[in-house]
Amino acid sequence: MSDPAQAPKKLYVLDTNVILHDHEAIYKFDEHDVVIPIVVLEEVDKFKRGSDSIHFQAREFIRELDKIAGERLFTEGVPVGDQGGRLFVVVGEPQSERLAKAFTQSKPDHRILAVAEQLIKANSNRQVIIVSKDINLRMKAKSLGIPAEDYLNDKVRNIEALYSGAQLIEGCSNEMINRFYNDACAVPWQEAPLGQQPVAHQFFILKNGSTSALAHYNPETMLLERVIKRRAYGIEPRNAEQTFALEALMRPEIELVSITGKAGTGKTLLALASALEQRREYRQIFLARPVVPLGNRDIGYLPGDVESKLSPYMQPLWDNLGVIKHRFPSESREQKQIKEMIDQEKLFIAPLAYIRGRSLDRIFFIVDEAQNLTPHEIKTIITRAGEGAKVVFTGDIHQIDTPYLDAQSNGLTYLVDKMKSVPLYAHINLVKGERSALSELASNLL
Repeated sequence: MSDPAQAPKKLYVLDTNVILHDHEAIYKFDEHDVVIPIVVLEEVDKFKRGSDSIHFQAREFIRELDKIAGERLFTEGVPVGDQGGRLFVVVGEPQSERLAKAFTQSKPDHRILAVAEQLIKANSNRQVIIVSKDINLRMKAKSLGIPAEDYLNDKVRNIEALYSGAQLIEGCSNEMINRFYNDACAVPWQEAPLGQQPVAHQFFILKNGSTSALAHYNPETMLLERVIKRRAYGIEPRNAEQTFALEALMRPEIELVSITGKAGTGKTLLALASALEQRREYRQIFLARPVVPLGNRDIGYLPGDVESKLSPYMQPLWDNLGVIKHRFPSESREQKQIKEMIDQEKLFIAPLAYIRGRSLDRIFFIVDEAQNLTPHEIKTIITRAGEGAKVVFTGDIHQIDTPYLDAQSNGLTYLVDKMKSVPLYAHINLVKGERSALSELASNLL
């Protein structure tokens, strides 16, 4: 049997969308070599101006390439990382006759395929693999017999086992459950049949037949503490998961919260209600969401000025605020407080791109539709949080509106997987829709 350590290095050919997803992708292939077709540099150059994440990624990649570039980049390559991998930029020759017959149009994708095909012919002892987040390009490659795969570095492999934040524990003793309602309100986690120590701020439904209690694991005291259902600015949780979500949102020691769930489970509503309930603790409440045009119609197609163009994208956030406002009479103190907060920009609703340059000290920052963000964008937002800030991400990881993200690679899934044991973080997945019976039916069946 041959020694795996002596196996030839692989050659990975990167598509443009990989660079625009992660500008440090060239460092993520260990001892293997990375090839950037010259057409990818042409494509990246088109994205260097702008304020969106892909424009940032393009600029950072260009700077990164400039640091390591030299004449050898086009010949024997330059080292990337400390495991022996090298980076090459390949100009490539004209398309082969086979490729020209298969794809009559001249497109960047086809030039990438041409480079891969030429590398295969020139490196018969090495495996050449195209790496792309574009399913169509991967299918085209495979139709030509060229291996192709997705960029897997920041993908969560087992989405079915993704941390939910809450767990049902049956077979608890009546004595232990009764202690939650009597003198203790908290018990050592070892007294519950958990099997192993919980992660920080994990929630539990403890049951013994018809008797149950809701509990939260406090990582500082190492106790299971009783969770009491509470209201937040007129909004009352309707199920155990919503109760857990509100508990996480209202606990000051939890500075980072993520809430996932399908449409109608109350993710954004609970986050906004808890922010309003704690308004005195924060300098400002920020609600933001990424602007993702649907139906292949860019925002520029919409009529009116910038505010008019953005209004449809922000309307769901205003709708959630309207639900809270309608819990109170029109002349109530609560309605007046909300109006004053909006007028004074203490409550601010805007596209996510508008946070650039803003200070996030003592901000209750809610990011809606976070499943449409990349892992890098999630990281960028969290690293901007200042002293006394609380950051909340909400979204449905199965409802992706951007072409190069999926349930495994979006930023929200990545956040849940990487942060689940951190003491400053709590997560809850909302299961039951509470918008209406019709909404729940459509969500489950359609």
